[in-house]
Amino acid sequence: MTADRIRSSLVTAYMVLFFGYLFLPLIIMTAATFNTSRFPTVAPWMGFTLDWFTVLWNDRAMWTALWTSFLIGVGVIVLAVPIGLSAALLLYRLHSKARTVLYAVMVSPLLTPGVIIGISTLVFWDRWLDVKGGIFLTVIAQSSFIAAYAMLLFMARLQRFDLTLEEAALDLGASHLQVFRRITLPYLMPAILSAAFIAFLQSFENYNTTIFVRGLDTTLTVYIASKVRTGLTPAVNALSVIMIGLTILGAFVYELARRRELARQESAKRRAVQADMALAGSAL
Repeated sequence: MTADRIRSSLVTAYMVLFFGYLFLPLIIMTAATFNTSRFPTVAPWMGFTLDWFTVLWNDRAMWTALWTSFLIGVGVIVLAVPIGLSAALLLYRLHSKARTVLYAVMVSPLLTPGVIIGISTLVFWDRWLDVKGGIFLTVIAQSSFIAAYAMLLFMARLQRFDLTLEEAALDLGASHLQVFRRITLPYLMPAILSAAFIAFLQSFENYNTTIFVRGLDTTLTVYIASKVRTGLTPAVNALSVIMIGLTILGAFVYELARRRELARQESAKRRAVQADMALAGSAL
């Protein structure tokens, strides 16, 4: 009993420390948003205010940087997800020694520092193709390593895929395009949505690569980093609070839709069972 109590106490203490480590900075950041101090801090507490949301609304430079980050994130989704999907399908169907080499090539950007990716992308596109830094080059640079994240997600999903489904469809006369559109793509849809979400988040928070290829455009991370040097205000905290609120709202809507879909499926199953029982009763 003593050993069980000690084990339970250790687990409880670990969980408290773990969730405190995760959520305490968010709580402090949220509280600092409503402090009248011009610095993002909760001590000393100088009074409750909502003025920093007004300051955020009037900060046009921040909204421009946010919009730039959004455009880059969408561009990364459009470029990185298809590349990762193509690489995953190729590696899944390849069974030669070249598979290991191609896998290492695709994963290598994850092991390369973002600074090197940014500099090498800028040097190559600027010197050889005369493409200057900007949104386009930022999308190219970020996609070079974010595509590897998408590829790993697709490969994990494909590990549970039954190839006999494709073979059966081909034997029945379907073309390769029809097989991909009707069988492979619907099976990979959850992984595609997850890869798109992760690609957007990886792009949105990236700094090391973006700083070298952004040109005259400013993303949100670059803008916040510049504000740290010149003087950060709780307006940035206000933006974070809005993002957290939108994330919680999105998770709530998703969970509500998922539960409704499960309830609909259960209702459909019950109706099917009742119909079968009615048919069996009428047959008797």
